[in-house]
Parts: sequence; structure tokens; C-alpha cells
Amino acid sequence: MNYREAMAYVEELQQYGSVMGLDTMRELCARLGNPQEQLKFVHIAGTNGKGSVLAYVSTVLQAAGYKVGRYLSPTIRDYRERFQINGKMITQVGLCRYLDIVKEAAEAMAAEGLPHPTPFEIETAVAFLFFADKQCDIVVLETGLGGSLDATNIVKNTIVAVFTSISMDHMGILGETPEQIAMAKAGIIKNGCYVISIKQSPEVMKILRQAALLRKAKFFTADVTRAKNIKYGVTKQHFTYDKYKNLEIKLAGQFQIENAVVALEVLMALSKLGYPIPEDKLRQGMAETKWHGRFEVIGQKPLFIADGAHNEDASVKLAESIRFYFTNKRIIYIMGVLKDKEYDKVIRNTFELAEHIITVTPPVRDRALHAYDLAQAIREYHGSVTVADSVQEAVEIAYLLAGLDKDTVIIAFGSLSYLGELMDVVEHRDTIRRDSHGRLEED
Repeated sequence: MNYREAMAYVEELQQYGSVMGLDTMRELCARLGNPQEQLKFVHIAGTNGKGSVLAYVSTVLQAAGYKVGRYLSPTIRDYRERFQINGKMITQVGLCRYLDIVKEAAEAMAAEGLPHPTPFEIETAVAFLFFADKQCDIVVLETGLGGSLDATNIVKNTIVAVFTSISMDHMGILGETPEQIAMAKAGIIKNGCYVISIKQSPEVMKILRQAALLRKAKFFTADVTRAKNIKYGVTKQHFTYDKYKNLEIKLAGQFQIENAVVALEVLMALSKLGYPIPEDKLRQGMAETKWHGRFEVIGQKPLFIADGAHNEDASVKLAESIRFYFTNKRIIYIMGVLKDKEYDKVIRNTFELAEHIITVTPPVRDRALHAYDLAQAIREYHGSVTVADSVQEAVEIAYLLAGLDKDTVIIAFGSLSYLGELMDVVEHRDTIRRDSHGRLEED
């Protein structure tokens, strides 16, 4: 297949939805020669922060000279972002090649009366083939949903299992309490591996520690209170953690210090497991780490922030960062959410900080909450809401409302699915404003 046909096939796969369980994935990978068994993994589970930790760990490992596979979802701008080696996406030709192989195996399964693999199972199999074929030294793997029954959990060679913050999300699938969700996520712990977790609630920590003990895994806590000399900023931040003095990161948001601390504990564990990382390379990798759509500055004059806060825990952290960084600033929101998320809690946690809220409809078939319905929900709490017909219109309205006020900040958040288009719109607008000397015109 060519790339256009590959994208059409990916769209067709949506009919198979999402099914928890490993039987279909085991069958699919067995037919592909079990490529995942040729690889070593850092496996990351959690409600929020998985992507940022993945970005820190993989960037540092790359700086240290390792060939590092990254598998992540959802993506912001390009479907191929799911499959990366040393920060570079799979080529269109490569994606078509591996999709062809997996498609043949999936169709053979269906022809034999077996369940057809889901989109996520197909994508995960493509990732394993790609990383094994390119002989990655290590793969940093992000779970889709949960842990024990997630398609990624077919892997056996996990050397470090990582847990970012565990809170309420995907309750209908994973459980109705943090403890039930933690039990599902704890399934990624493998015999004898290292386990790194942020400091969770006592109930969640108990479950993770018990799972580690059962599998004779070494458990370590990444405690952000041990981070010292923190200097916060929107474009760069500094902190000290254990022997690493005055580390620099460029990801913004108070919560990024915690994510960086988790990554440091993972990297220290990897050093003990045969992946030594010189300190200068660790510093370089931490400073070079990028992660799109997480409290990311995408525009200036006025300051424009994009953030993927789409659930209760993330919205609390977003509100904390807005209060911390933008005290006494005038705030304009752009919001777009999915209807299967707890968007009412997201609204309640954030609404009071905004002067005006603009709603958009994310481009996600069947799951998107229409901008009008979101606006109706917001009006229960906030009286100044505008419904935009498109992301383009939402951005234009936000800039019109902001005017030339240098004390205004525009913050777009909610589903990651619309942030890629939003970034393109903002980038295009800034390009148009460039003068003949290639500089942004002064407002």
C-alpha cells in the first residue's frame, strides 16, 4: 500500500474499537514472530505525565549514545509520531511496509474466525516490528489504557516499570476507585524489574508496593519534595535532585519538576542495569527534551499556551500553574473536550481563572463533545462563553479579545486531538506577521 492507502486503512480500523485483553495481541504477535521478545523496555503507566517522562528518558538515553525507540499515543500533528527512533518519526515508506505485514496477519486471523485486532493492537504490533527491525538498544513504551490488559503489556522484557500520577480516568474500563485503577496499572510490573513511582496516595502506594513485592521487583519512590533550589519559569526551569545540581529543563509547568524527578530515578535505575549515562549527557538530554502540547508556549504577544489537560487531575495541575505563573494576568481560554471524559470537573477546576472562554469541537469521530454542548456546560459556571465553528475561528476570536494587551494570556487546553491544528494556525499567523527582514513585527 502507499501512504494514502495506509491512512485510509488506519481510518477503516476504527470500526474495531477498543477491546481490553491480551489474547488477540498474543496471537497477532506470534504470527509476526514475536518481535517484542527481541527488545528491552522501559514501560510507563499512569493517568497523567506519561508522555513527559517518556520524553525525558528517551532524550537522555539518545544523548548518551543509545538507539532508543519511542512508542506513544495520542499524537499531536502526525500519525507517524507514534513510532520514533532517536526522536525521528518512522518514514512513510516504512510505515506502509510494516502496516502491510501486520494487516496480512490480522486479516488471516479474521478469516479463521478469530477476533480482528483493534487499531491500538495493530499500531503496537507495527511498533514492535519497527523497533526490532532497527535493532533498538531500548524502547520507552507508553501504555494506552491501564496496564495488565493493555496491548503493550504483552512485553516480557521490562527492565523498568514506571508509574506517573494515578488518578481517576477511564473509570468504566479500569475501575471506579483509585485503588482499582492502580491494580490494573500495576500489571506492567514484571519479575525482577525495577519499579519507579511518584509519591502516590497511601492506598495506591500500598497496591504498587505489594505488586512489586509479589514479583520480587525493586521499588523506588520518586519524591519531588527532595528537589531543591527550584527556579520556575515559562521557557526554562532549574532544580537540584540528589547529586545532580542545577539541572535545566525547558518544559514549563510546576508539575514538570515532578515528571523530571521521575525520569531521573528511571535513568539512575537504568545506569545500574547496564545502561550507563555520563552526567554531561544526562544534563544535555534533560535540557534538550521537548514535549508538544504540555503547557507549551506556542505564541508570543500575547503569550499563547497549549496544554493537553483533559481530565480532573490534569486540570487541577493546569489551574495551579496558571495561578503560579500568571498571577494578575487576564486569561482567555480555548477549550475542546471529548464527551467520554469528566469535562464537568475540568470546567469546575479551571473556569474561575478565565475572563472569557471559547469552545471548539475536537476532530474525533463519535467521541467529540460539540462546542455548543460544551458551552452550555460552561455556562452553568461562567457567563462569558463563545462557540467557535472551527479551530481557526477560535484562534482569531482569542487574538481579537486579547488585542494589544501584553498582560493577556491565551490558554488552549482539553483534548490533544485539536491542538495540532491549533498550533498550525498560530504558527501560520505568526509567519504572516513576519516583516521583510524575517522578524516578528512589533505590536
